[in-house]
Amino acid sequence: MARRGAAALVLALALLAVAPARVGARGAAVEDPNDDIQETWSLEPSYARREPEPEPFSPPLPAGPGAGERGPRPPQPRPPKKATTKPKKAPKREKLAPQTPRPGKNINRKGMRTKSSEKAASDDHGVPLARDAVREGCPPLGLETLKITDFQLHASTSKRYGLGAHRGRLNIQAGINENDFYDGAWCAGRNDLHQWIEVDARRLTKFTGVITQGRNSLWLSDWVTSYKVMVSNDSHTWVTVKNGSGDMIFEGNSEKEIPVLNELPVPMVARYIRINPQSWFDNGSICMRMEILGCPLPDPNNYYHRRNEMTTTDDLDFKHHNHKEMRQLMKVVNEMCPNITRIYNIGKSHQGLKLYAVEISDHPGEHEVGEPEFHYIAGAHGNEVLGRELTLLLMQFLCQEYLAGNLRIVRLVEETRIHILPSLNPDGYEKAYEGGSELGGWSLGRWTHDGIDINNNFPDLNTLLWEAEDRQNIPRKVPNHYIAIPEWFLSENATVAVETRAVIAWMEKIPFVLGGNLQGGELVVAYPYDMVRSLWKTQEHTPTPDDHVFRWLAYSYASTHRLMTDARRRVCHTEDFQKEDGTVNGASWHTVAGSLNDFSYLHTNCFELSIYVGCDKYPHESELPEEWENNRESLIVFMEQVHRGIKGLVRDSHGKGIPNAVISVEGVNHDIRTASDGDYWRLLNPGEYVVTAKAEGFTSSTKNCMVGYDMGATQCDFTLSKTNLARIREIMEKFRKQPVSLPARRLKLQGRKRRQRG
Repeated sequence: MARRGAAALVLALALLAVAPARVGARGAAVEDPNDDIQETWSLEPSYARREPEPEPFSPPLPAGPGAGERGPRPPQPRPPKKATTKPKKAPKREKLAPQTPRPGKNINRKGMRTKSSEKAASDDHGVPLARDAVREGCPPLGLETLKITDFQLHASTSKRYGLGAHRGRLNIQAGINENDFYDGAWCAGRNDLHQWIEVDARRLTKFTGVITQGRNSLWLSDWVTSYKVMVSNDSHTWVTVKNGSGDMIFEGNSEKEIPVLNELPVPMVARYIRINPQSWFDNGSICMRMEILGCPLPDPNNYYHRRNEMTTTDDLDFKHHNHKEMRQLMKVVNEMCPNITRIYNIGKSHQGLKLYAVEISDHPGEHEVGEPEFHYIAGAHGNEVLGRELTLLLMQFLCQEYLAGNLRIVRLVEETRIHILPSLNPDGYEKAYEGGSELGGWSLGRWTHDGIDINNNFPDLNTLLWEAEDRQNIPRKVPNHYIAIPEWFLSENATVAVETRAVIAWMEKIPFVLGGNLQGGELVVAYPYDMVRSLWKTQEHTPTPDDHVFRWLAYSYASTHRLMTDARRRVCHTEDFQKEDGTVNGASWHTVAGSLNDFSYLHTNCFELSIYVGCDKYPHESELPEEWENNRESLIVFMEQVHRGIKGLVRDSHGKGIPNAVISVEGVNHDIRTASDGDYWRLLNPGEYVVTAKAEGFTSSTKNCMVGYDMGATQCDFTLSKTNLARIREIMEKFRKQPVSLPARRLKLQGRKRRQRG
């Protein structure tokens, strides 16, 4: 008996040990009410995990209920409860009998407005299923990312072309004028129960959910408050999603911007999916934007789909990282490549999160004379997450390729000091991360915790420069470079984010030559100026003196991106940037005062550009490998441009470097200065230039410098001699004597003679 009791005890302990592992393998949904957030922390994408799930329903091809059929509206059920403690033990048949439909779920993450969801018929015991304990999640089909083309979207009617089905994409933005071509939603031509919008997935797909928004508009309020969902295999015979015996009515939006997710009670396998609005805002029209969640089923016989599937061979961590995970990933990279990486922080956010950066160089932690400094900044807008993940992927890639002996990467690392700051606004990111990739809307997490847009929070030096030029005070009172920050901006009472002050101090400390700040929501490279010079205009081409250099830098990124210069590409929202090959002058797009690009150009030596890396600010985890392939070559090519132009040392006759010497290029009304060791880098396009170096107390020196087409900056050194006055002062200071003042000496002698006479 004792042995049998001991064996039973061992078996019981073994079962207890296995049970948590099973719960963990199936996600944190049973234990954590915020399991949708926990799910994104897993290294394996949620759509790839294999879990028990309800049997998918596939509509039959024979005739069935038509699209216009409307069944009686079922009674409004209570939303399913969330499991907060240990879930009640449900009968086994709940997990094994998919014929009992699960609730139509309306999941809202923390920070989203809570919407009640439709309820399915409860089982005999009335025990709700734990959220995500059974269901496998599917990624978005790609309405927002433009994977779904305009030809795959159809609607019953539309008000006009600009409000057609092709505009019914999640988070699409309307133009300022909301004109006939670019409006902010699909809007039906009539307000009745026979309107619909549908998506052709072009292959059998397991549909699992629908996300909806209202119309993006400054002036109008239009959204759908409830709708039906239908599926079809041939676009003629439609099956409506049921709730028991009646058609299921999904609850829609209560305002126009916050996305609302409804999951289907059981997955539906079909090629087409249709949304049929049932009610809408009283004073508005039938208008909506949407995204469809679904898993395309494998079709090995379909060459078209296999040819267009993007894959990557890079073994990188393709997932979204919160602040803690980002820091851990940096640590892993540092441990893999300790000889070429260094982790440091440039300050803290408003909420106290450290602004971490990674340096990649053959001598991390020190500035090497003659080696240019480069940086990537991401996450100034916390909800523009793609740039953040691209920089994290880039640092992994550089480390791996350096260890593998990739000559191109080895040369880049050994000849450049690279700094990567993945998250300038971690407070905003954490807020967007809680919302998730599809439910954060267009602006959740964009601003800092205290409501400041970092990208436009820098001092406006453009106005100081242009006013001085108008008064002809250049360069007597105001230089054409290194313009000082106004005193009001430095005061504690100024509306300046702590993150902005940290970046300014970072840029003043390190002599950056070139930088890119990665943003999202568009697919274009914007170069300065970002602010128009004419006061009465909101859009005007406003070039810098280095406009040709900036154009080349922008084109170097855009031309090597897989999509930016593709003339067949659909515009993200309203702007078509193809006329300038995927580049744009910032001020000709929309004027911004106090931008990072303009500040960097006028206050430091750094040429800064804004790189908008994707239409979707916060793409689903499953999209990261393809986005990496789209941007990988561009990220590397842009870094290599730091070695274009001229470089050199400015020294005195004793060979000592002269800091703060001014480097001027004839015909370019913008100068740069040497670093603390006397070294400098001046970005220039190929050509012959007359270059002058000058410093206080030294005679100036002028040279002809030739810039070739091959990669690698031309060496152009200067040796400056001290002026006669500077030599006299140096000698007098050396012997602790002051220069002789003749009038003072005469007065002193006259006083001495008077005393002698008296």
